[in-house]
Amino acid sequence: MFQTFDTEGDRTQGKARVAELRIWMAANGIDGFIVPRADEHQGEYVPARSERLKWLTGFSGSAGTAIVLDDRAVIFVDGRYTLQVRDQVDLDVFRIESLIDNPPSEWLGSNLGKGFRLGFDPWLHTIGDVKTLSSAAEKAGVTLVPLDTNPIDHIWTERPAPPLAPVEVHPIAYAGELAKEKLERLAAAIAADGATHAVLTDPSSIAWAFNIRGGDVPHTPLALGFAVLSAEGPHLLFMDKRKLPMVAESYLTQLADLRAPATLDDEIAALARAGARIALDPALAAERLKTLVIDNGGSVVPAADPARIPRATKNRAEIEGSRAAHRRDGAALAHLLCWLDSQKPDSLDEITVVTRLEEARRLIGEETQMPLREVSFSTIAGAGANGAIMHYRVSRDTNRRLGDGELFLLDSGAQYQDGTTDVTRTVPIGRPTDEMCERYTLVLKGMIGISMLRFPAGTRGADIDAVARLALWKAGLDFAHGTGHGVGSFLAVHEGPQRIARTGMQKLLEGMMLSNEPGYYKPGHYGIRLENLVLVTPLSEIAGGDIAMHGFETLTLVPFDKRMLRTDLLNRDELHWLDEYHARVLQEIGPMVGGETLAWLTEATAPLPRDHKD
Repeated sequence: MFQTFDTEGDRTQGKARVAELRIWMAANGIDGFIVPRADEHQGEYVPARSERLKWLTGFSGSAGTAIVLDDRAVIFVDGRYTLQVRDQVDLDVFRIESLIDNPPSEWLGSNLGKGFRLGFDPWLHTIGDVKTLSSAAEKAGVTLVPLDTNPIDHIWTERPAPPLAPVEVHPIAYAGELAKEKLERLAAAIAADGATHAVLTDPSSIAWAFNIRGGDVPHTPLALGFAVLSAEGPHLLFMDKRKLPMVAESYLTQLADLRAPATLDDEIAALARAGARIALDPALAAERLKTLVIDNGGSVVPAADPARIPRATKNRAEIEGSRAAHRRDGAALAHLLCWLDSQKPDSLDEITVVTRLEEARRLIGEETQMPLREVSFSTIAGAGANGAIMHYRVSRDTNRRLGDGELFLLDSGAQYQDGTTDVTRTVPIGRPTDEMCERYTLVLKGMIGISMLRFPAGTRGADIDAVARLALWKAGLDFAHGTGHGVGSFLAVHEGPQRIARTGMQKLLEGMMLSNEPGYYKPGHYGIRLENLVLVTPLSEIAGGDIAMHGFETLTLVPFDKRMLRTDLLNRDELHWLDEYHARVLQEIGPMVGGETLAWLTEATAPLPRDHKD
């Protein structure tokens, strides 16, 4: 099993650990300390040794920040985690604040007085984050103090060792482009930005640029390290050689000079002293890197990570790989959902379903000779009230039976060498209520709206987010997360910069993969989320039109539960889309399954009644 079900974090230790931190702060002349959920690479998934926020507070979510003062402590989370944080954190120690409505930069302005010294680890905050914090601190008379060492690391006596998973070369058949060619493209982009060098801090960009994969963080095949790319000279790759097998090391030495990670500071300082103009992405690069360049006489060129857009716009090999991965994944989900339908209410629990799904993916991988390499994130399997926790993760303490009359939300994904998947379906256990069916259908209308959308080239994710919400808004309902995130190619399941959300400012370009996942959550009762992955594609000219248009190709191939449908709430176009989608699911997945699963799939994808009047 790739997943464990132990309880994450330990809320019972929060009081003692905060007390230890306060002792360190007092001894070092600091009035407060910021603890972000981050590592030096600013990734969503971090190695165990970088889970400082979880160690201190017990909170295991993927986004959050704590501020500890001598007399109080606060934890900031977004709307996805408002329920989870209350279960995981000692509320006698930490007060909860909104990461969106009252972020740390605003909170400190109204809570910290003049002369206050607030410490932070400059490796764990981006240049952009520190700029925002500094502006707020200056207005409040607060001094931000960059620390040479992280106090959590002093008091965390059993901190895990750095990960050393072996690096592998990603085959050209799946990468679609040689690393040498990618690096030439990136060198040209660096020069176009007016820089002599660029620091790649995002391991996904390094993995893509060098065509390598690793296993240093959970669920995402990344090898942690840094790269300094040159517009003209040799590239530098900072990676622990203990995780470079002979084949990988021989391969990488043809692309870059290999350096020990501990030498990164010295190498950047030397480049700066030589007059280098070093590009750093303000949204990704650590503040520490900016300080290194400036303190040594170099110039910082604020520029986006040059690999981000090329990585996000998939080539033909990556697209074909994703289509194949989704066919396998659809077959595995068909097996799982067929089996689930045959079970009686209250006979299963969440962990049993998660385990069964991983087994189904393994078997399909073995049959197709494309093994399941990992799950792409910890499966969200929420029965009843647990489904209302948007990023719920089942543990042995929270494990719940699938009860009669409840909904079961299953959000899962897989990592195959040819593609990354992410799919959510919500199914009834027993007979659903009328309210459940109505709200399921409203969520589905939002998903279909995005799926059918035609939009001008250059449209941003923020421009279309409302489409997924319109039906819910009309009923006075909404959901507190974005509609869609970018997805990598055998890389991160949450990939930027593309997203469909109010904050999605990136243009949706041909070849970008995103999720399409509206939802509805009724705290204490149930959650509904439906998710497909989609690919941005150009459209042939529309008759009578005069501008270039784009649309979405749906990649995910899993039927929707017709028992939850209120067909009277779907218009003719929506019904037609659903029938066409189900016909395609049967056509592409049917040949990969047989017996009971094929019979189930045939029924699940059968056309809806055609007596609908629009």
